[in-house]
Amino acid sequence: MHPMIKPALRRAWRDRQCVQFGVTPAHAVTLGPVDTATGALMELLDGTRGLPLLREEARAMGLPDGRAEALVHRLTAAGLLDDPTGGGPAAAALRKRAAAHDRLRPDIAALSVIHPEPGGAAGLVAARRAIGVQVRGAGRVGASIAATLSAAGVGRVEVLDGGITEPGDVAPGGLPAEAVGERRDTAARRLVRRAAPDRPPRAAEAQDPAGGPGLSLVVVAPRDGLAAYAPAASDAEGWIATGTPHLYTGVVEATGVVGPLVLPGCTACAGCMERGRAELDPGRGRLLAQWRSGRRRTVPACDVALATAVAGTAACHALSFLDGGAPVTTGARWEVSLPHLSWRSERIAPHLDCACSAAGKTERRHTSAVGPAHDTMNGYTRSAE
Repeated sequence: MHPMIKPALRRAWRDRQCVQFGVTPAHAVTLGPVDTATGALMELLDGTRGLPLLREEARAMGLPDGRAEALVHRLTAAGLLDDPTGGGPAAAALRKRAAAHDRLRPDIAALSVIHPEPGGAAGLVAARRAIGVQVRGAGRVGASIAATLSAAGVGRVEVLDGGITEPGDVAPGGLPAEAVGERRDTAARRLVRRAAPDRPPRAAEAQDPAGGPGLSLVVVAPRDGLAAYAPAASDAEGWIATGTPHLYTGVVEATGVVGPLVLPGCTACAGCMERGRAELDPGRGRLLAQWRSGRRRTVPACDVALATAVAGTAACHALSFLDGGAPVTTGARWEVSLPHLSWRSERIAPHLDCACSAAGKTERRHTSAVGPAHDTMNGYTRSAE
């Protein structure tokens, strides 16, 4: 191990004996008491020295034996140390692909803030290369999500959509203006390739850990946001049957939605959601039939700034899940509407009459986010070995 204080966390002295690592309350840690000599030794934890050399440096500074090991242990326990050589074989392979590693260094730095183990962030980012994700929709939301996931190191990002790129599909981070008139799927595949830190892995490298090629997640981001706001349960039957996690997202009129993230058999699905709403609103079925009829079709309302914000949020939730977390969209939907842009959430409860079999599971699975509930969803996590 070559101990390095996580460079992503800005370091400042609160007073003569306390050091604060990090700026924001969400991730800041204060360490104390720290004497002046130990503070000087701390400055040497930059990833260029192993423990033997650190011991020698500590002796040269007049510090007692064991001080270097004690400091390393203390910082590790506080989640403040990284290891630039850690992360396992996948991280070592990523470091050998220098151009890709340089592209992903900001992502690794960000993950190091929330993953305490030394080298853990590099391992997680490197593990994304073996992950397969399918994005259904190449409009303003879907194409941006696909490009973002690819840029974040996800090795196989498939985009499914039909038709020809229209001027209204163009968005920053999504399909470019020069793609207008081209097949959407063709333009989206090129977008994904250009966003990737390096070439995608061979098919043999992009396999599900359970064996055989597979998808870790399907992101449902239709160009017509109604199909994300009120998704048809029949469209998800295949994912429910195969246990494929899927995340709904999109923009309908002037409202953006992210979620729910459905873990088949564990959290509420689209069928649960519609059954619950129909019980509260007897006219729901009649409205849905008319909304989905296709009559009086116009250009879907999709504000470009809102679509970009929704795409970024959805990509964050997708990556959190792929890295082994349980984002707050697990079994819940988040919505934001113009012009006030205040996010609000709705918990989606499993329905007893739904064939997805999520009903009857413990309440803890549905209401917890990152933490103990993560262990109850171990069939769906994607984390580094």
